Amino acid sequence: MFVDEIRRAVEASPRVELPKVSALLWRALAEGQVTEAEAETLSAEIEARKVPPPKPVGAPRRAVGSRPRTDASMERRRRWAASGRLPPQIAAQFTLAEQAVLSVVTTETVKRGDCRLTHDHIAALAGVSRSTVKAALRRARDLGLVTIEERRSTAWRNLPNIVRIVAREWQAWMRLVRREPPAGGGVKSAPTTSTRDSRRTRQQVAEPQKQASEKAYGRPASTFSVLR
Repeated sequence: MFVDEIRRAVEASPRVELPKVSALLWRALAEGQVTEAEAETLSAEIEARKVPPPKPVGAPRRAVGSRPRTDASMERRRRWAASGRLPPQIAAQFTLAEQAVLSVVTTETVKRGDCRLTHDHIAALAGVSRSTVKAALRRARDLGLVTIEERRSTAWRNLPNIVRIVAREWQAWMRLVRREPPAGGGVKSAPTTSTRDSRRTRQQVAEPQKQASEKAYGRPASTFSVLR
């Protein structure tokens, strides 16, 4: 019977084809090939097939990357990004997390001449994921800011890549940054003058004036009165 053919079509057709089966059903009802009761039953089956089956509940998804996003990692990320390790014109081209990655690379380069830390090590220091480290270095290489030397040890194992900063404005900026890890500042502070040295200089200048005053007036003169 025509009703059985439609029911088999409902059961065998994918969900994207069910609207066509539904249109065929209502055309058959208009032509008198199925009754209203049969049409209502088949229509309910079609609507039930349109609803996707529930996804099976499995084990909780394991976090990917070097470490999960925590308050501590976010704090490290922001501290590195705000450390002033990157020139402003270069930092503006990267996200906050990528700036943290490149700041770690800058610090290592200032210390050793290049960066040979693993991706996982950089990720742990910067408070980001391993994929963020790879994306930041790849983007910096594409912009011509760094070079990345891959070192293959065996067919299944590689040594850490060597990242070298080649951008001139970045190299010039590195001469201004401090060598210790960031603690809130990024450039060297101006040298200060010792108070002891300043006092010694004032005494050396005042001594000849004191001797001349004693010789002229025949009595000792205080250093304060001479300097005043």
